[in-house]
Amino acid sequence: MISIFLLLLWAVFRQYYQLINRSYMKKTILLLVIPIFLVSILGIASCKNKSQKSKKEEQKKIETERVDSIKSQIKEYPLPTSAEVIKMLSDLEVGYIFGICNPPANSRKYITSKSRAANMGVFGADLSYATLYNIPQEILNYLEAIRSLANELNMSGIYDETLHQKLEQNRDNKDELVKILTTAFDDTYKYMSKNDQQPLALLVVGGAWVEGMYLTTHVSYAAYQFAGISKNLLDQKKSLNVYYEVTQPYMTDPMVSEFVRILDPIKKVYEGLDTSLTEQNITEITKAIEGIREQIVK
Repeated sequence: MISIFLLLLWAVFRQYYQLINRSYMKKTILLLVIPIFLVSILGIASCKNKSQKSKKEEQKKIETERVDSIKSQIKEYPLPTSAEVIKMLSDLEVGYIFGICNPPANSRKYITSKSRAANMGVFGADLSYATLYNIPQEILNYLEAIRSLANELNMSGIYDETLHQKLEQNRDNKDELVKILTTAFDDTYKYMSKNDQQPLALLVVGGAWVEGMYLTTHVSYAAYQFAGISKNLLDQKKSLNVYYEVTQPYMTDPMVSEFVRILDPIKKVYEGLDTSLTEQNITEITKAIEGIREQIVK
């Protein structure tokens, strides 16, 4: 649009010049026309620059509002907790497998804030697994493992003896157990968020999600035969997308960006899935989660 206008303006200028070419006032008129021509060009350029600046400012405003909106959404635990995911397994009467979880003794080898937070999430999923299958010694072991990591992260109050008492008192009521565990996870997340530890809180959530997926894909070699398990795995595609969204405002944090990066294999698998799963799909999901989980618990 601007280029067409400039061509028309130039054509008028040339015509004007030809008319006055033999006139004794040529020099005078030229002195009048040239400034007008230059001012027109500068005016157009100025409008263009202002327009581009306005668009950039508007885009920046939209991006800022988006980030603020995401931050406000993640004041609460952003994904279904591992207790909610694992309850489905026990409801389907898929048997408990000893030795599948991350050994509680591994809690002693996690010495960085990043590994402690991520594996606190992993152990949270393992605790849910032991609790909903009512395995008393495993419950104690995982509570102690979580308590150990929580102490190192300066949040020992959540996983105290009171939590164990609540789990013991409601061990035959799965719905109540899910509520108790979900509250504990919520409290963990809120505590970290309120104490300027949002990146660590997101690692806890990510670790729990990965372990929940790992348990879901490994509880049975014939997992694809269970319609409920297939549905659960498909539902986790949405959860993963939500996790990617809520981590975006914190991608400048190296712990968060590194954790999100190791999730790429499962993201790629899910991008090719739609509304149903084949045995091959579950195999691909299982393999991707194995590799991711290995990097977290090592």
